[in-house]
Amino acid sequence: MAVSSSSSLLLLFLVFGFAAAAKDYYLDGKTGAWKIPSSESDSFNKWAQSVRFQIGDHLILKYEAGKDSVLQVTKEDYVSCNISNPIKLYNDGYTKVRFDHSGPYYYISGEKGHCEKGQKLTIVVMSPRGAAGKSPTPAVNSPAPSPAEVEGPGPAVAPAPTSSATLLQNGGFFVAMGVIVAMWLF
Repeated sequence: MAVSSSSSLLLLFLVFGFAAAAKDYYLDGKTGAWKIPSSESDSFNKWAQSVRFQIGDHLILKYEAGKDSVLQVTKEDYVSCNISNPIKLYNDGYTKVRFDHSGPYYYISGEKGHCEKGQKLTIVVMSPRGAAGKSPTPAVNSPAPSPAEVEGPGPAVAPAPTSSATLLQNGGFFVAMGVIVAMWLF
């Protein structure tokens, strides 16, 4: 019986550890403002390249409801700024998107002409550790493809750090603690 309760405790600890690793990101890293960028250097994609999105993370976008919207679209519709066939439509003024799988996500403004002026975003969500051989998307510690690499030529993304800080950020601390507790209990 003690093994069963210890196993349950370990399972809860590991589940909590992975849940605690999910993060909320405001678009642009500050305000979440979904708007036409003022310049190329303010591009949402430039910001997104600096973030290591994981499954379970959320992206928060703020805009004026009724005057704009966020469309999740296919790569083709992203490139052509086609607003007529979205995968998902968000129009409440405060959009919180959860990333439930690895790979690229494409977003454009639903307001006619805004996408062409740069109001668009590609997010690349990393694969879980150990899934690199099973999926075409990169593993946690390999470099994330930039939106430009997903779309075409452009600047590359720096490789992910491999320090203990990265391990802590990715929930590795909780996994390590779970292993230590399990070894102590058994």
